Amino acid sequence: MNNNIEITKSAQDHIYEVLAKDKAKYFRITVLGGGCAGFQYKFDFENNIKKDDVLIKTSKIEVLIDNVSLKFIKSSKIDYVQELIGSSFKITNPQATSSCGCGTSFSM
Repeated sequence: MNNNIEITKSAQDHIYEVLAKDKAKYFRITVLGGGCAGFQYKFDFENNIKKDDVLIKTSKIEVLIDNVSLKFIKSSKIDYVQELIGSSFKITNPQATSSCGCGTSFSM
């Protein structure tokens, strides 16, 4: 069960490249309290699964999200975008009532 998390091809390709370069096995998404809008997304690359992690597998990568964070981002779309100001992960979260300009912070 992945709670309908969609990971775009662009995001999968970028994650795959970084995992290979960093010799890491998993891409981790965490939702933390704080940020300019109330919650913020945190992205890490690591090799260990924790007891409360949910593993999402695609044909290219494996993503870890802890149970608490998953409640905040279920049904979200994870993308990797390249813009004039730089490149970054972008999460389109249908549960968020607002988000900040930086794109890494949201409120519910």
